[in-house]
Amino acid sequence: MSKKDQVLILGWREWVALPELGLHAIKAKVDTGARTSALHAFNIELYEENGIEMVRFFVHPIQKNQTFQLECIAPLKDQRYVTDSGGHKELRYVIETDVVVANRRYPIELTLTDRDTMLFRILLGRSAIDNSMMVDPGASFICGKLNTHNVYDLKSEVDK
Repeated sequence: MSKKDQVLILGWREWVALPELGLHAIKAKVDTGARTSALHAFNIELYEENGIEMVRFFVHPIQKNQTFQLECIAPLKDQRYVTDSGGHKELRYVIETDVVVANRRYPIELTLTDRDTMLFRILLGRSAIDNSMMVDPGASFICGKLNTHNVYDLKSEVDK
């Protein structure tokens, strides 16, 4: 198989999973203009467990649904200042976790921030897109579509 055959083409939005966090489906914006990836998080709490700094937070994994939430726990990797698209600097907690895109699973860094006012709960920056991937900015969901209500076993209207 040639290298060209191994390239994964992503659309500007794709379904991804963060299995170590219990997030089995979350709609992501693939943003090559952003270096850092960001995950929507709220009620963020730092604590220590067996000498390791941990972070506990909650996520609304479904767009336009502020009722359904999941608790996530991860080791704290770092704290960094991140400048958002509006030019505002914010000190954010950083975690490392695996992401699943299509059939590929690999580790990425995620900053935690409140993205409730944003359309997408996760932004995949270019540091999360490796050299075996390309982005087609005119395409969406090249890797497939999901229904988060089925994934999370919710009785509600279908995601669009």
